[in-house]
Amino acid sequence: MNSILEDILMHYGMPRRSGRYPWGSGDDPYQHSGDFLSRVQELKKTGMSETDIAKNIGLTTTQLRTQISLAKDERRSLQVATAKGLREKGYSLNEIADKMGFSNDSSVRSLLNENSERRMNQAKATADIIRKEIKEKGMIDVGTGVERELGVSKEKLNQALYILELEGYPVYGGGVPQATNPGKQTNIKVICPPGTEHKDIYNFENVHSLRNYISYDNGDSFRKAFEYPESLSSKRLKIRYAEDGGVDKDGVIELRRGVKDISLGDSHYAQVRIMVDGTHYLKGMAVYSDNMPDGVDVIFNTNKHSGTPTKDVLKKIKDDPNNPFGSLIKEHGGQSYYDDPNGKYTDPLTGKKQSLSVINKRAEEGDWGEWSKSLSSQFLSKQSLSLITKQLGLAKADKQSEFDEICSLTNPTVKKILLKSFADDCDAAAVHLKAASLPRQSYQVILPLPSLKDNEVYAPNYKDGETVALIRYPHGGTSEIPILKVNNKSLEGKSVLGNTPMDAIGINKTNADRLSGADFDGDTVMVIPCNSTSSKVRITSTPQLKGLIGFDTKEAYGPDSSSPVKVETVGSREIEYYSRNGKTYKKMGNKQIEMGKVSNLITDMTLKGATEEELTRAIRHSMVVIDAEKHALDYKQSEIDNGIASLKKKYQGSIDKDGNYHEGASTLISRAKSETQVYKRKGSPIINEDGSLSYKTVKEEYVDKNGKLKFRMQNSTKMAEAKDARELSSGTPQEEAYADYANTMKSLANQARREMINTGKIAYSAAAKNTYQGEVKSLSAKLNIALSNAPRERQAQVMANATVAAKKKENPDMTKAEIKKANQQALSSARTSVGAHRTPVEITDREWEAIQAGAISENKLIQILNNTNIDTIRQRATPRATNSLSTAKQHRISAMRASGYTTSEIADALGVSTSTVSKYLNGKG
Repeated sequence: MNSILEDILMHYGMPRRSGRYPWGSGDDPYQHSGDFLSRVQELKKTGMSETDIAKNIGLTTTQLRTQISLAKDERRSLQVATAKGLREKGYSLNEIADKMGFSNDSSVRSLLNENSERRMNQAKATADIIRKEIKEKGMIDVGTGVERELGVSKEKLNQALYILELEGYPVYGGGVPQATNPGKQTNIKVICPPGTEHKDIYNFENVHSLRNYISYDNGDSFRKAFEYPESLSSKRLKIRYAEDGGVDKDGVIELRRGVKDISLGDSHYAQVRIMVDGTHYLKGMAVYSDNMPDGVDVIFNTNKHSGTPTKDVLKKIKDDPNNPFGSLIKEHGGQSYYDDPNGKYTDPLTGKKQSLSVINKRAEEGDWGEWSKSLSSQFLSKQSLSLITKQLGLAKADKQSEFDEICSLTNPTVKKILLKSFADDCDAAAVHLKAASLPRQSYQVILPLPSLKDNEVYAPNYKDGETVALIRYPHGGTSEIPILKVNNKSLEGKSVLGNTPMDAIGINKTNADRLSGADFDGDTVMVIPCNSTSSKVRITSTPQLKGLIGFDTKEAYGPDSSSPVKVETVGSREIEYYSRNGKTYKKMGNKQIEMGKVSNLITDMTLKGATEEELTRAIRHSMVVIDAEKHALDYKQSEIDNGIASLKKKYQGSIDKDGNYHEGASTLISRAKSETQVYKRKGSPIINEDGSLSYKTVKEEYVDKNGKLKFRMQNSTKMAEAKDARELSSGTPQEEAYADYANTMKSLANQARREMINTGKIAYSAAAKNTYQGEVKSLSAKLNIALSNAPRERQAQVMANATVAAKKKENPDMTKAEIKKANQQALSSARTSVGAHRTPVEITDREWEAIQAGAISENKLIQILNNTNIDTIRQRATPRATNSLSTAKQHRISAMRASGYTTSEIADALGVSTSTVSKYLNGKG
């Protein structure tokens, strides 16, 4: 084999070299890219494996793959240049195809595609920004997770690093001693200026991060991660007050089309922040409008009355150069630029002068559709018993199917790991009581369309003419569920949202008010097709309660001014006080606690047959609580006005066996997640013979601040501690259905633990270890890296949790997606701060073979599985076919969209779901 290799290398006139950069080093490292690819192809034809080729050429397999990828990009770049040159000379596409040896002109079209050319240059652009950072800072951390901070793929980062290595920038690995775990270290990867020695990276204070820059286009170009926002002149702004129609679109920001500095890019709608005059800002949902007064580019709709000073309509910016809105903006695409000869920025791709848009996006089209699609007990428990039973039955069947699937696995260690995870999931399901989703239900953000009738909704993701139910969470009751007919012919809807909005619907203010007083500033609803002749789903909806018609929470309990009258600093927290009708009150600090209380009250009242008048009071108060944190409402006064104390006494008051009076959750639905105190537990739980869990408890005494002797306790939930869920039921049929579901989940959890105990272990094979010795060594090395990081990872997790908790207090209107992103950002920052580099064990196909063959002992395999992505393991253990649309269908989606078809019409034509169409339209297919 070696003689064949030498003959091939001799044929190309390239002496075989040893060392780190055997091919392409020099001023033009890719001048022979075509030759390199040809050489590799010929070696493959001889029967050599990738590993053999890499070894004989003097590369690692990773370096070989990277160089092949770069060589392909370089060769294609030459082809692009050739095709462009011929096109500029006037040749037709067919003529160019003939000259370049292609069978048809489609290959030429691909070469002339700008996006295709940009993708080839992404690695070089990434290398350019790293090179720039090295010049400014010196040594740069390029370890795990850096690609996410930069906004590029891991492959492109590796290619960029390889380019720089070829230019003489060394990349070294090393270990950072763990301050909290003497003798252990965290592995690092650092790229350095030419001439840097390996020992230099251990001057850790000189190793810097790449967090100052980010790519918004997957590596085509790079910008600063955050620029202080540009400001809109108030001369371009019009406030549309309540009397002028602003109340019908409260929270909506209308933009003039075609104005560069207020463009939404490819989106029809976005949740934005716009700074005004450098002192205040607008917050709300931005859409385009075709009805703008002369001289006005932005209209802000408000429910405030005419004559309210602009400063009281807008929000005052925070004194924070990195977060003037006191609210996060999107990390990728939150800010954008536009060509401007007088701009102070330069486009990295074109070299043109640019300015920063005044639009700062918190979320945009496509960001609202990725939420959980299960059915909460808060909604379903108030529906018909038949629907409750049906959806809980489906949830039970799904869990049973998952259990059967896990039990069929042949690798006992993997089986035990997945059984433990399954048992934990079932225990959680018993507490949270979530049922199976309904067909085609999805979350959508709402936008105002005043021209729609009270029984209509513009919803292109659903069929024209069908009926849908809208549910907003927290959910009060069936009177808050509008059931509307889809009208996708609405001209206003098409103008504002387009024909194919990813995740938005349009409704009028009447229906927004019915949805617990929803605002048009980013509120979402769950949309469920129902109650039509073609739908088997029947959603119960009752007429809107009379006492809620026209009720406006901000009008009834809003402050006199949007600015606080007093701010107190307590530790690291700022407590705001507002004034209303001459009374000063404190702004709500934690909506979740108050919302949980009133939601449980409404659930208990509904199940126990409360009167319409009583439900009106409770739901009116819940509407105030929902918006209290966001709009600084006086929710305490609402509690008094609506007599909430008497409702709690009537529907949640009870006397225990000792004669003591208590108030709180009083039905299984509300009790399930209610906290209860248990003695402090020690160590891991014990699995009993029946599969249930028991704990070692510690009756540890202490003296509290009042001098009383007490035992240390810890929190649990009432459902988790209940042996039989019926212990929590007040006896209604709905509760009985949920009790049966919860008991089934508890039983499945116990069954899974029994199966886990009775499952043996994989037979360790010394022969397999010998056969797969390379893979065994590799897995051990990866495990050591993962385990060595554990102490610092724990420290980083603690820091990140504290950071996000503070952000959630400062930004009470954060969405679930934003909280997830904030968690990622905080954890990344904390890991950098403490030197933690989480490196999960990534298992290759060959390493999985070694595991299945018994080359790894069970103890080590358990450690590996606990430090890898369990979902990946599940896929390997239970492989399923993946489905994707053909290229032809993808092209048809694009063509039909361009022709004005709605998402639902495209889905029907192609025989796929609307979510699949949206996924491809959103570039996620």
